[in-house]
Amino acid sequence: MPRRERTVERRTLPVTVLAILLGIIAAYVAKALTALIGLVTNLAFFGRIDTALVEPAGHHLGAWVIVLPIAGGLVVGVMARWGSKAIRGHGIPEAMEQVLLNESRIPPRMTWLKPLSSAVAIGTGGPFGAEGPIIATGGAIGSLLGQVLHVTADERKTLLAAGAAAGMAAIFSAPVSAVLLAVELLLFERRARSLIPVALATVTATGIRYALEGSAAVFPMQPISPATLPALALYVALGAVVGIASVAVTRLTYGIEDAFERLPIHWMWWPAIGGLAVGLIGYAVPQTLGVGYANIEQILSGHTTLAFLALLCVAKLASWSIALGSGTSGGTLAPLFTIGGAFGAAAGIALASIPGSDVDPRVAALVGMAAMFAGASRAVLTSVVFAFEITQQPHGLLPLLAGCMTAYLVSGQLMGNSIMTEKIARRGVRVPSEYGADYLDRITVGDACTREVVTLPAAQLLATTRAWLFSGDPDAGHQGYPIVEADGRLVGVLTRRDLIGPAERGAEPLRALVTRAPAVVGEDHSLREAADHMVDEDIGRLVVVDAAEPTRMTGFITRGDLLAAHARRLRESREVGRAWNLRATRAPAGPTP
Repeated sequence: MPRRERTVERRTLPVTVLAILLGIIAAYVAKALTALIGLVTNLAFFGRIDTALVEPAGHHLGAWVIVLPIAGGLVVGVMARWGSKAIRGHGIPEAMEQVLLNESRIPPRMTWLKPLSSAVAIGTGGPFGAEGPIIATGGAIGSLLGQVLHVTADERKTLLAAGAAAGMAAIFSAPVSAVLLAVELLLFERRARSLIPVALATVTATGIRYALEGSAAVFPMQPISPATLPALALYVALGAVVGIASVAVTRLTYGIEDAFERLPIHWMWWPAIGGLAVGLIGYAVPQTLGVGYANIEQILSGHTTLAFLALLCVAKLASWSIALGSGTSGGTLAPLFTIGGAFGAAAGIALASIPGSDVDPRVAALVGMAAMFAGASRAVLTSVVFAFEITQQPHGLLPLLAGCMTAYLVSGQLMGNSIMTEKIARRGVRVPSEYGADYLDRITVGDACTREVVTLPAAQLLATTRAWLFSGDPDAGHQGYPIVEADGRLVGVLTRRDLIGPAERGAEPLRALVTRAPAVVGEDHSLREAADHMVDEDIGRLVVVDAAEPTRMTGFITRGDLLAAHARRLRESREVGRAWNLRATRAPAGPTP
């Protein structure tokens, strides 16, 4: 009989211990990565040895600044060609591909190649954030741990997600959104066996960050007031517009990537070409260089002009999309937040001028940031909670939920894949888009099995049975038959092939042909457990027995019964109708005159 599934499996405890260890490692790796980015930035732009994370915008290099991103692109191209091609891009699609196709096995060299290449790309002016590289690095460390130890592929996936989520939590002090990111983009499930380890990994990483750097908001804001109804309506409209913009941003990025694919030169040189564009744009608009966290703080402060916001939005979009399309190494979250925040703040300034709108440009900026990421990535809950955690503004949650869900709705209507899944979808990888409860887990075997079962007496001779099989009797057309003794005790199951077997055994009773114990399932088991049991036993049918009397047969269930169980699911999702008959509940009409 199949094993009854537990809410929390026994192996969740050791996996959780490993995940907590990953949280500790990821916290210090995140600290080391930001220090490495700071070191490269200080050396490249200011000629000094310092690990503090600084913005390149204050450099005094003049036109020489154009050369730095080109040099960084050359280094990344060399590392990608002779190290690993997987370092190209922002890392999350590659991690998703390993989860879906390769049992979460990421090459060990990615644990150092990805952070090093990202530090070079960002430190020389690349318009990326540190979150993408640390998510990829943390995931690689988790995958490596899962490859060294004796774990299942599902447990390795959990460790990969735990490392990735812990890295994000350590960068932004955002443990809850890091868990949601893991669920929405890496785990493709929300089950206790994965949720508990990932959550405790992010708690550990965030706790270490608090100890090292404090617990203040990463992007502090002055307190905001609760949104009024007119303002909420406008934030919903803003989310819809940003949703359209997120589709345009995604298509622009992949359009540029397609353009690079058509270049008649090796892809190793593409990051240097992208670096040229980054350098030229950075020379004209220095704020586009580097991680740009200062830009996000400035946008959220509300002390920016409409002209600056428009310039930053367009310039950052151009720089980031070209750089990412060229295949260099960097993240997407911070750039999308900058682009969406600048767009939202500009729209907020315009909407605030409408009498009675009650729109706060700072809240509009926050909504624009999160809605841009929600629309582009489809990680909608991650976007809402992340924007809250990095600002610690509880009154922003309602506008965030309104804007992000609207952006998600619009994006889902206009675009089949997200910025995270388009790349691997082009390679033929099918990415789950919805995570629903297993329908088979909702139905018991007792509700779906066949009760009227054709059985054969154990004492009946094989020759007699074979003659009956070819008699044309309607009951003789089944593919399997339970064999029972005179007292109703189950002996086993014989297939049609068994019964048509060797002619020399025709004088033997059917019980003599039974060579293995019957595969049974209890009435109180779920159809999911029954399906798993069929796979384990490599058979297409199970005898249903009474839980109190395992030898007493009460029914029979086949693969066809499992498929038939989905009929209700399809009916519930497809049939449109009115559950409440208005005509039947209406008061009877009076007599006709």
